[in-house]
Amino acid sequence: MKKQLLTILLLLIVLSTYSQQLYLETGKTVSLFNYKNSEGAALENLLSKPNTYIAMGYRSVLKENKLYLSVGGTYNGYGAIGSDRALDNYFEWDVSYIGAEVGLDLNLFRLRNFTFYLKGSTSLEFLVRGTQTINNQVFNLVGEDEFNDKIFFVRGSLGMLYPISNNTSIMANYKIGRTVLIEKGNATDQEELNLTSHQFGIGLIINLPSCNCSF
Repeated sequence: MKKQLLTILLLLIVLSTYSQQLYLETGKTVSLFNYKNSEGAALENLLSKPNTYIAMGYRSVLKENKLYLSVGGTYNGYGAIGSDRALDNYFEWDVSYIGAEVGLDLNLFRLRNFTFYLKGSTSLEFLVRGTQTINNQVFNLVGEDEFNDKIFFVRGSLGMLYPISNNTSIMANYKIGRTVLIEKGNATDQEELNLTSHQFGIGLIINLPSCNCSF
């Protein structure tokens, strides 16, 4: 884990040399868990547990006022609660991942001072904290073979920018993403857990001194 975090940090330091903007973002995550047990039966009555996400990194201008490449780090929390009426069981997941994200921002159109954009991104995330509660028993998920310590996310987002100064713009966006947390195991363990996330966030985009960018 330390080597992976060090690799992400070094990557961000190198890319910052070639970047022209800095972005900071935070917001709420609503996650939907689709769980199937070892017999292939889906767990019903599973509800989202709101959590928090943080993202920050650098943007490079690929085409002025049109296309941007972003690379950064993320901290994402995901959670769910539910029950199995047949067995009278209570379930709860609460997990946190830190990761590296790469994305492309495409400006769609401008309305007065508002710029609307689409963004597609992928991220590789590593589990740093996680618990699973079954009734009154709490299990630590870090290091468990059945629960992946790495997940791969694909996300799409729709956002809006509004300049608040010559070198700073405020942004708001909505993201939807999907990944796999628990892959299908071997012949004796077929647990599967798919995760869909909905994120609502706000943030800032700041021009670095090397950037003569306009919002």
